[in-house]
Amino acid sequence: MLLTLLTLLAAAVLFVDGRIRSDVVALGALLVLTAAGIISVPEALSGFSNPIVVMMVGLFVVGGAVFRTGLAAGISGKLIGLAGNSPTRLYFLVMGVTAAIGAFVSNTGTVALMMPIVVSMCAAAGTNAARLLMPLAFASSMGGMLTLIGTPPNLVVAELWEESGHEPLGFFGFAPAGLVCLVAGTLILLPLARRFLGRDESAPDKRATGKSLAQLVKEYGLTADMHLVEVNRRGVADGRTLGQLDLRARFDVDVTELRRESSRHGLLRHVMQESAGPDTLLRGGDMLYVRGSEENVRRMAVACGMTLQSDRVERSDMRFYDVGIAEVVLMPSSSVAGRTVADVGLRRLFHVSVLGLRRGSRVMRDDLADVVLHSGDVLLVQGSWEAIATLGNHPEAWVVLGSPEKRAESVTIDYKAPVAAAIMLLMVCAMVFDFIPVPPVVAVLAAAVLTVLTGCFRNVEAAYRTINWESVVLIAAMMPMSFALEKTGVTALVSRTLVDWLGGAGPMALMGGIYLTTAVLTMFISNTATAVLVAPIAVSSAVAVGASPLPFLMAVTFAASMCFASPFSTPPNALVMPAAQYRFMDYIKVGLPLQLAIGVIMVLVLPLIYSF
Repeated sequence: MLLTLLTLLAAAVLFVDGRIRSDVVALGALLVLTAAGIISVPEALSGFSNPIVVMMVGLFVVGGAVFRTGLAAGISGKLIGLAGNSPTRLYFLVMGVTAAIGAFVSNTGTVALMMPIVVSMCAAAGTNAARLLMPLAFASSMGGMLTLIGTPPNLVVAELWEESGHEPLGFFGFAPAGLVCLVAGTLILLPLARRFLGRDESAPDKRATGKSLAQLVKEYGLTADMHLVEVNRRGVADGRTLGQLDLRARFDVDVTELRRESSRHGLLRHVMQESAGPDTLLRGGDMLYVRGSEENVRRMAVACGMTLQSDRVERSDMRFYDVGIAEVVLMPSSSVAGRTVADVGLRRLFHVSVLGLRRGSRVMRDDLADVVLHSGDVLLVQGSWEAIATLGNHPEAWVVLGSPEKRAESVTIDYKAPVAAAIMLLMVCAMVFDFIPVPPVVAVLAAAVLTVLTGCFRNVEAAYRTINWESVVLIAAMMPMSFALEKTGVTALVSRTLVDWLGGAGPMALMGGIYLTTAVLTMFISNTATAVLVAPIAVSSAVAVGASPLPFLMAVTFAASMCFASPFSTPPNALVMPAAQYRFMDYIKVGLPLQLAIGVIMVLVLPLIYSF
């Protein structure tokens, strides 16, 4: 027992210290207990095959698809736009929208999605973002209490309840108490946020993160003479290459991009982009982005059997699904200095085209082929994201600004949003309705696979990168700790102590003690790990006093998830800290009163909803 307690105490100290990653700490504690013979090897590895852990992996992927397709951003942006310039209305809308998304998506992902939207809305409304970012983090945790999948502790207690021989909790089994928590928390937090947050109206420090794609389009004026043209079926251009058409020599126009859609309507819409070159083969229905004067473009359209779709392409019409743009700076010792753009042959060697050139404050876009390059020149290149990334392999000649790989991953595949919505809806239906004979873990994994197969991600690697492996390993490694606590008698000891001290005062007092124990532990270790450790204690304590374990388990999951007094207790709390320049005392001033108030309310309300 002593070794188990010392191991867990050391793990808790290292969790708080933070210099060693939490998943490494959890694995280390697991190895110590296994090497000491306290738990067996199968018990130590059981967490990695646990349905909860597998379901979490699938939920990361599904949540990533919701973000990558812009589905969540589109819904949230439209709803937040309803707030206008009212700070109070903006507060309630942020809390409501965040909680609604957090009910179905991880709270970390919810905050990552909502934070830039909230910051931009605060700027437009003239409100300090610090007033809303901490409420945003807290709302994501409250929203997680509305559904079975909203937060991992819910899955932990639901599984333990079912293993105890009871009927499984429904998808919205937590919702009655969750709604009470959300409403009470929102009302209590409002005066606290007004009193203690954002009193210094100076804007948060905004560090330069590089130019966005939209900024590059604007800076180089790419849409100034851009037109959209459709290739007519069975027209002159249908079935011919751009090299055969020789459009630049005949009409003084340049085709920069080809976009081809396999289906312009319907759920399984697919868009293919290609950076145009002499070998690009045209087909009827292809959309071409063409640069040139409107008169020349019209002459080309008539002569080549095309239809002019747009006299002017707006910046908002530019998409970078497969084809991207990036700036390339020529090094002082670059071998290409003194040569013309045509001589360098970037299109031939790297399959990228030069769209613009910036020399000092001057930007050039026309007749670039004959421009002699100087060291220090900045070229705007266009090509597939993979082709742009290969340019970075030649640092002796040039440097690619920004990270093409990260920019490619951040591109929203918006035409797949209906697919992501349908998959998400099917997954939720399979988990909500009992007449659908699909286990929750299977429904989540099926949804994750479907998001990959239907193209909601650029590739499979992008889907894997949405998984927070640190959280997965942490939870899988902490789950077997319950075996150690039970086998060494720690669980029984804590249960007896709680029963001896509080059992005589009734189930309400005992449940309050469990709630307090869980809340304290959550300040030092993750909420999921806390739920794993305390849930068995809650069950045994309830059985000891002859009460139903359900309200006790509910107390564990609410206490584990409603931890607001520390910036390190949950990932959302930590995420908003640097963005709003919060100090540790801000969480004490705002989070601690909120946590205490919600704790009292939940201890009083839970027995009314889930009777003893």
